[in-house]
Amino acid sequence: MDPVQWFDDPGEVELEIGCGKGGFLLRRAMSHPDKRLIGIEWANKIFRYTADRMARRGVTNVRIMRTDARYFVMQQLSPKCLSALHIYHPDPWPKKRHHKRRLIQQDFVDAAVRTLRPGARWAVQTDHAEYYEQIEPLLRSHMQLREVPYDDPAFGIENEKTATNYETKYLREGRPIYRLAVVRREE
Repeated sequence: MDPVQWFDDPGEVELEIGCGKGGFLLRRAMSHPDKRLIGIEWANKIFRYTADRMARRGVTNVRIMRTDARYFVMQQLSPKCLSALHIYHPDPWPKKRHHKRRLIQQDFVDAAVRTLRPGARWAVQTDHAEYYEQIEPLLRSHMQLREVPYDDPAFGIENEKTATNYETKYLREGRPIYRLAVVRREE
């Protein structure tokens, strides 16, 4: 599946997994109308809210999907079709017996890297320290990825902030936020 075909005009395609109420996507879409953005949200009520929000704002360069992100990335996306991947505050599934449900695991990382074009950026952010301890070595040790500074205004991140609802809430509560950005190495 090549998501470029979902848009009237060709252009770079970015994917946000767990887009929530769409705050990051909306800001990104409005400030970069040349980008093609896809947001995945599993919670039906939030998915409908976000789709309606985009429609009310007249945003035409965003597509919102209610689907299983793991399956979508691992089974449906074409190789090298994404210019960026955003994953902010994925469900940490904190109980040990539920860790197998976590999105970011070795097989998902391998599949996600396959969907990234050379030079494509992947940013991850979480408030869950133990989950970050799992994520960090998976991304830092992957042969096709290299770490880059998290801040990148061209990517929608300034002063280490994405301004998602969770980020805003957790910073207000004083929770630490763990962040990492990588790019796919040039071939």
